[in-house]
Amino acid sequence: MNMVLQKNSSAKIQLIIVIGIIFALSMAISGCAITKTSEQPNSENKADPYENFNRKMFAFNSSVDEHFAKPISDSYKSVTPQVVQTGIANFFNNLKNINVIINDILQAKFSQSMHDTGRIALNTTLGIGGLIDVAQHAGLEQNEEDFDQTLAVWGVPPGSYLVLPFLGPSTTRGIHGSIFDAATSPTTYTMIGIPINMVSVINTRSNADGSLKFINEAALDPYVFTRESFMQWRNNLATDGKAEASYNIDDLDIESLDNEKNNDIKEEPPIVKQQKDANYVISLEPATK
Repeated sequence: MNMVLQKNSSAKIQLIIVIGIIFALSMAISGCAITKTSEQPNSENKADPYENFNRKMFAFNSSVDEHFAKPISDSYKSVTPQVVQTGIANFFNNLKNINVIINDILQAKFSQSMHDTGRIALNTTLGIGGLIDVAQHAGLEQNEEDFDQTLAVWGVPPGSYLVLPFLGPSTTRGIHGSIFDAATSPTTYTMIGIPINMVSVINTRSNADGSLKFINEAALDPYVFTRESFMQWRNNLATDGKAEASYNIDDLDIESLDNEKNNDIKEEPPIVKQQKDANYVISLEPATK
């Protein structure tokens, strides 16, 4: 009995720590960003009024990626067979479906929630705990839903673009969505939640290597490329890929792409979020809805 109480207490403490860290980061970022904007005029791009601060965080994340994340990812790829990497990615995608189902219901997508429930049931049983994506072969494709999208469906505007230390691109709405997602993630309530999340991050960084190289080699300004890709990707998810819905903030200032490219700003390769695989780097492909 004491062991059970200790495990429950540890799980609660871990949840409080995770939510506390995310909340503290959001408050710190918001405070610093407001300070920056009070000192300087707003960015030309109204979706990114804290650009000066964001670029510094972008450079910091790029440095962390180059000196820490990439070496670890390369070592992981060199010793881990591709079939194992695929199994790990499938496992975390299956685990993520619990959050997907919750947000399906919150968005009143009841038919899709049945689809996703069937997917997680099939993969958890026949797929050996989600290591094999049996559901995909059965025609049950992976859907992408999170609380940020739920807030968008409820009419909450995305707010300003922000680059968070270690976590990468987000928006003010996305920060609050991340807190809810952390609270509903099964790994938050387990004794091995932190090691599991570390494996997820390493595996996702490994899978994102090609996208990161593309950004570094093809983009004249990786920061702008990452920002525009992220905002368009999140908008695509929030609208289920329907039309080019305008942001509540003004339309993305595409002209700023040309203006900022001409500044010949040299940034190190970015840490980008790819939500399609996990919560680390952005995906440049629209997710399946």
